[in-house]
Order: sequence, then C-alpha cells, then structure tokens
Amino acid sequence: MKLIIQGIQDQQPIPEKFAFGVPGDGEPMATGPNRNPALTWEDAPENTKSYAIVVVDPDVPEDASDANQPGKMLAADLKRRNFYHWVLVDIPAKTSAIEEGADSDGVTPHGKEPGPTELGLRGINSFTDFLAGDPDMEGTYGGYDGPCPPWNDERIHHYHFTVYALDVETLGLNGEFTGVEAEKAIQDHVLDKATVTGTYTLNPELR
Repeated sequence: MKLIIQGIQDQQPIPEKFAFGVPGDGEPMATGPNRNPALTWEDAPENTKSYAIVVVDPDVPEDASDANQPGKMLAADLKRRNFYHWVLVDIPAKTSAIEEGADSDGVTPHGKEPGPTELGLRGINSFTDFLAGDPDMEGTYGGYDGPCPPWNDERIHHYHFTVYALDVETLGLNGEFTGVEAEKAIQDHVLDKATVTGTYTLNPELR
C-alpha cells in the first residue's frame, strides 16, 4: 500500500494548518486551524473489506506535570508514551481518500462526538484525558485533533499517520473506544498498511 498526505512529507515538519497548537502572538502557544490533512491511499489488497486510520505520537512525556510551565524544560530523555490524535475505523472498502477538513476544521472546545460518521466510526483521541479538569476545554474528543506538543519539550515529536487495510467490514467496536482498543482490535485483521510520519514542535529553539 501507498499513503499520500497532501502537505506532509515523510519525516518532514507538519504545516501549522493541521495543528491544534501553534506559536502564539507574544505567547508560547495558541490554538491552531486544526484541520485534518487530506489522505489518499492506493494499491490495497483486492480482498480488503474496510480500512482504519490511526495517528499516534509516541513522544509525549509520561509525566507531563511540568508541561508548558515557564522556567521549566522537559528533558529529551524523559520516559515517553503514546498519544493518539485520530482513531477512525470501519471505513468502507470503497473509500480511498479523505478530504482535508472533513473530520476536523478548527479546535472544538469540549470535543467532537465519537461514533458513526459519513467517513467511518470515530473513536476518541487522547485529548479526552489530557484536557480533563480544564473547565474551558474538558470533554470527549472524537475524530481528528492535531499536534500540540508542550512548548517546553526538548524533543521533537513524531506523528505516525497509518492506514490499515483490514479483512473485516467492522471491528465490532462501539462507544468511546480508545486508540489502544482500536489497535488491539486491528492487529489480527491487517492485510496491509502504509505510514507517513510528520514532525512537529512548539519549542522555539527547535523550530
């Protein structure tokens, strides 16, 4: 399989229009355009019955208590964990592209609804946990929400966009399923996959 992401080249910086967080005007960070990029895939196996999309950043600090704190830095060698930015499954086999902005066009305070959409079945992304306790933003974040790494992180973050070709029409997931649950359901049904990895940082010394 081959995956083409309009505006994102493999191992190159992700444009700000696809980001949840961007450099602010006199501030380290502001909310960004947060549009999902346009994805096109080809050369999938003939017996593909559905697709799934997972976007994950494995570079998020496991302990984020010092994230975005003035006067503090997150060392590059801190222990890291996965942060899911897009979980979309049960994409019909006839689909071979998703248009820019089709699943996200701007930051939605308190999140977008998970569940069935015209594109497929939305899971929840990791902003659901990350923003818990923030009265202005907390909620259930379904669909795509783009990069927003801590601006005081010494590590550049990597965002792995993967499209999976699957041998089942549905993975049988429902409710507020997570990226971890989606990956577990996907693993025994993969016929092929394709990945493009983009990078992003809000650290002014690394940009």
